[in-house]
Amino acid sequence: MSAKAPKQLVSTIKLMIAAGAAKPAPPVGPALGQAGLNIMSFCKEYNAKTAGYKDGVPLRVLIRVFNDKSYEWDLKTPPSTWLIKKAAGLERAAERPGHEFIASISLKHLYHIAELKQRDNAQLELKTICQNLMSTCASMGVKVVATPEDA
Repeated sequence: MSAKAPKQLVSTIKLMIAAGAAKPAPPVGPALGQAGLNIMSFCKEYNAKTAGYKDGVPLRVLIRVFNDKSYEWDLKTPPSTWLIKKAAGLERAAERPGHEFIASISLKHLYHIAELKQRDNAQLELKTICQNLMSTCASMGVKVVATPEDA
């Protein structure tokens, strides 16, 4: 009897794809094609799994490719910058962060974003995630205020 060889991780692919918008075109097609994966199969799975999200929400995807051409993938939360821009009502960040503030966001909103981001980093405390988000806000020209009324 021959024992089946265990799967070995060959590569890891990181992509950012809008919810429900996976297509065999770049960036999805070339990234998966180089690894020898079935592109259409992934696109159908991804679009089915992200059907509940609003259209256009950018989601991070981590794909682990194994030596037998099989794969596993995890869906991550949207980038912090995108969440902060949505909470502050911005289209883009400040041109001169640190010199100008183009919007403000309350600690309450930051805390809710941190709760969402904790799904990706369960080992991190909410306080640490909030501090990281505050730094991200500063680099975007978004002022963090104590209460929603101050925003």
